Amino acid sequence: MDWIALQLADASFPTGGFAHSGGLEAALQAGALEGPGALAHFLDDALWTAGHLTLPYVGAAHDEPTALVALDWAHDAALRSPVANRASRSQGRAHLDACLRAFGGPALHALRDACRAGSPRHLAPVLGATLGVLGVSRDDTLQVHLHSTARGIVSAAVRLGIAGPGEGQRLQASCAVTQRAVIAECARLTSASQCQTAPLVDLLGAGHDRLYSRLFTS
Repeated sequence: MDWIALQLADASFPTGGFAHSGGLEAALQAGALEGPGALAHFLDDALWTAGHLTLPYVGAAHDEPTALVALDWAHDAALRSPVANRASRSQGRAHLDACLRAFGGPALHALRDACRAGSPRHLAPVLGATLGVLGVSRDDTLQVHLHSTARGIVSAAVRLGIAGPGEGQRLQASCAVTQRAVIAECARLTSASQCQTAPLVDLLGAGHDRLYSRLFTS
């Protein structure tokens, strides 16, 4: 894997992902994580959703970074949950700003300038476009996105007390099988074929703002 890809996949890269649980906190408070294997099932759903809903935009923006703004607005229309939409915008903007500070260069500045006309800057297309202009391969880019999805869920589970650190690492290691299957099935999906594969998880996450007490912003 490319050195830049490894840096971007590291939890210390400041994209603001630590503030988001991907709907896990809302699912926990709704009682949807009871029973053995519930957390693993939630993570599996999150990865397949990423494969079908966000990975197509990552790949499309990587293939054609100049189409970032059009893909950004298309992804905005696809993210119907206000909570998920807001979280995606927040992380996408943080990712672009962090890339500019870390790597700089005219290509990244051109992406930022293209987005200045009110573009929402969602994480999936922004990540695809930035890694594309940084020279990271398409396969590595897709893997970084899925790895970040899994890492975010596992990290949130540990902080919420659903799993211990060791159990969290075992869970993330075990989901490699799912990640490979998602890449195999979804790597070449176009943005026009995006879909939501876990509507219940999406509905639970959409209720996050109504939680009486919460640790995460989504």
